[in-house]
Amino acid sequence: MCRRVLPLVFRGGGAPRRGAADDRAPAGGVTLMLTPWNFPAAMITRKLAPALAAGCTALVEPAEDSPLTALHLAALMSRAGLPEGVVSVLTTDRPAELVEVALHDSRVRKVAFTGSTQMGLYLLRQTAERIVNTSLELGGNAPFIVLDDADLDDAVEGALVAKMRNDGQACTAANRFLVQESVASDFAARLSARMAALRMGPGASDSTELGPLVNGRRRDEIAANVSAAVEQGAAVQLGGEVPECPGFFYPATVLTDVPRDSTLGAQEIFGPVASIIPVEHDDDAVAVANDSELGLAAYVSSGDLACGLAVGERLEVGMMGLNRGLVSDPAAPFGG
Repeated sequence: MCRRVLPLVFRGGGAPRRGAADDRAPAGGVTLMLTPWNFPAAMITRKLAPALAAGCTALVEPAEDSPLTALHLAALMSRAGLPEGVVSVLTTDRPAELVEVALHDSRVRKVAFTGSTQMGLYLLRQTAERIVNTSLELGGNAPFIVLDDADLDDAVEGALVAKMRNDGQACTAANRFLVQESVASDFAARLSARMAALRMGPGASDSTELGPLVNGRRRDEIAANVSAAVEQGAAVQLGGEVPECPGFFYPATVLTDVPRDSTLGAQEIFGPVASIIPVEHDDDAVAVANDSELGLAAYVSSGDLACGLAVGERLEVGMMGLNRGLVSDPAAPFGG
């Protein structure tokens, strides 16, 4: 099942070696860390630093789509002098089986997971049987609310950051653009023009602004969801078709008049698709925004800060960006 195990061994000031456990290694219990592919270094280090500071060892299982970053980080920590057995990296394409084995080991005292809600529910069921301390950061379906008093140029720039960071493959990415009806057409036209200008190409190119998706399965799921939304009444303002070129590419896409009960409005897109849903007023926007089980992040664009803050306080989310498209900040908590 596990394709590679990399124990870290470092004794005293000498060279790395393999052998008996180092008596300097922490003994606060083992933390099982399950990390996603989209930010492979940040997701590991964000979990690993507090675990090591608390005196815990760690077993890291990176996503099967991005194992090399984890292995490289482990090698760097070994060179830096981390004692034997403190951090181990296991790569596998069968994570559920790995988790089942690990959670039947009494030494595992903590599970830290970032990923899909479906996998999070599975982990909760598994950890509940042993009452293992668990931290989950699951999927997002972030609303981006544009009120009629917003500066639309600023709103579009914020929307571009919130939507297109990592090609939309981020848990904090804006999914549902809830735009007041009086400015919905204007906003859609400006956002479409801005997204149409993005240069699509391979990630290794300096000129690329929109790279490929992580794999063919993700591309096909996005294409199917867009097609379903169109069948339900959404209109394609930009993109909407898989390009005829090698690679797992999907174009920057803007859909207008997206039905509120469509698949695009109900689940995480994880791709470069902006779904615009017209709303009547701020109360309507808040109601639609909160009609979701995924409450990680939200965005509000308004020309009136007091009004924008008032709307933000009514949103059932963990993070809110007001007139900005990036919610992560070193000085602020992260989570939903």
